[in-house]
Amino acid sequence: MRVFVTGATGFIGSAVVKELIGNGHDVLGLTRSDAGARALAAAGAQAHRGDLEDLDSLRAGAAGADGVIHCAFDHDFSNFVANCEKDQRAIEALGSALRGSDRPLVITSGTAMGNPAPGQAATEDVFDAGHANPRRLSELAGAALAADGVNVAVMRLPQVHDPVKQGLITYAVGIAREKGVSAYVGAGLNRYPAAHVLDVARLYRFAVEKGQPGARYHAVAEEGVSFREIAEVIGRVLKLPTVSIAPEAAQAHFGWMAMFAGLDMPASSARTQAALGWRPTGPKLLADLAQLRLEAG
Repeated sequence: MRVFVTGATGFIGSAVVKELIGNGHDVLGLTRSDAGARALAAAGAQAHRGDLEDLDSLRAGAAGADGVIHCAFDHDFSNFVANCEKDQRAIEALGSALRGSDRPLVITSGTAMGNPAPGQAATEDVFDAGHANPRRLSELAGAALAADGVNVAVMRLPQVHDPVKQGLITYAVGIAREKGVSAYVGAGLNRYPAAHVLDVARLYRFAVEKGQPGARYHAVAEEGVSFREIAEVIGRVLKLPTVSIAPEAAQAHFGWMAMFAGLDMPASSARTQAALGWRPTGPKLLADLAQLRLEAG
């Protein structure tokens, strides 16, 4: 297949590009810079100039591909709502170029979209169109395309990690360095699901190769790691005290990340593993996080 990948030079997207090329696919990668074009060429991919707000560039990239993987997302969480709206428009543009064909489009969301109730693991069959998290807009855009006959599937991500990056936890590391303590909220029993970036990249490939229209997939290797355990490892690595803070103090300590710091977000991938034959084998979250000692100096 010739696969158009957005976010192709990012943390997850660059791993997806390597996974696709390593398994015989051709890749057209979206980039807005000369540096990105050079990185794609070095990986064996072709560069396609554009960005998430250049909808014509998205349509053109998708039009020339056998399938599309949409990894790109603006992770400026201080403008989270606006960035979710931008993602909605990008998905609509990508899908419009695939309408009338069976070419697959794999879009990206978060596992929290599948949480049926507080404390219950998110599952692939659950989606609340009225969810408070504005990331619902990505899945609503996908659902509208599916209703119009587009072959679209959703990849829901947990905290995706390697020894350098760990999703939202990367920001928690920065906050710990700034504040001089590694904190968790209350008892810290709230959980984050996780998966290694190479396992996630492999699942994206499976989804574009053999995913089913309308399906939702969970890229989850660990159903839930407690935020207290995460904070304790950060504290050990950075040689900082680990402390509990009251929920009412979370905003002052975590800033924008307060909206996530106390959330309990366990997630299952049982249906995904059964449907696509995916078996995560990469390192665990806390093992990768412990290697931050190389970055702490």
